[in-house]
Amino acid sequence: MRLTIALGGNAILKPGQEGTAAEQMNNVYQSCLQIGELAALGHEIVITHGNGPQVGNILLQQAAANNIPALPLDFCGAQTQGFIGYMIQNSLLNVFKDKKINIHSTSVVTQVLVDQNDSAFDKPSKPVGPFFDKKHAQKQEREKGEKWIEDSGRGWRRVVPSPRPLKIMEKDLINDLIENNRIVIAAGGGGIPVVEKENELKGVEAVIDKDRAGCILAQNTASDFFLILTDVDNVMINYGTAEEEALGQISIKEIEKHLAEGQFGKGSMAPKVESAVKFVRDGGEKAVITSLNKVIDAVKGEAGTIIYKD
Repeated sequence: MRLTIALGGNAILKPGQEGTAAEQMNNVYQSCLQIGELAALGHEIVITHGNGPQVGNILLQQAAANNIPALPLDFCGAQTQGFIGYMIQNSLLNVFKDKKINIHSTSVVTQVLVDQNDSAFDKPSKPVGPFFDKKHAQKQEREKGEKWIEDSGRGWRRVVPSPRPLKIMEKDLINDLIENNRIVIAAGGGGIPVVEKENELKGVEAVIDKDRAGCILAQNTASDFFLILTDVDNVMINYGTAEEEALGQISIKEIEKHLAEGQFGKGSMAPKVESAVKFVRDGGEKAVITSLNKVIDAVKGEAGTIIYKD
């Protein structure tokens, strides 16, 4: 099958880690061991990934730098696509050498089209970057027109729009690479958000949800299976109660009922479920949400929350 695999943040940086290059490379290598198993079975593979902590570190470094102009978010996203893509490529190359498999991978710096009239631009909601005090936040709002919010008692953070992705701009290139037996790493961090103005593409200060972008990537590459890998084996309902239940194979109709009931966190599991549902509803064979260590069984239909047509 052709698989689009969305790697969660724990595949690159685990909670409690400092985020050193060595830590991140080791995490990515362990993830690529699983992907190598899938490649050895003959599956075509497209990979996408998160970049939240990495962009956050870049923004923190910029804030600490003196007299060095800060880069906008689209530049920061492109930067992380490059070095995370390198880590995945390097790890896959070493895994395939060990397995004596002649498959190559490549990263594509990926632009994702969004609608300049998306209502998200009127209501910035996605926190980015480090925490600051209120005085700093007010100064940024006053001098740069940024939007800042107090975040859960931990300090003030900038918030930016999170528009919905419409199209992978490099989709033809990505498909050409897949047809030539390449594993492609694309749309990292949700992709670089661009809008079309006067027949030109322009990067914007926004963050696209990585799972929503992963869904578009899976559709644009005619993938059979969309896999969203996170830090839990299954999607749960009644989470944290005596009635807690892990969802296995489930229809679109049934899981949408749970969505409507508010069973899934708006900023965490809900976008994953919505993205998986969209992929299947729009013609994909099936989608799964599970943990990295269950990915082999999930492809076989034996693990995870597997969403299928009604």
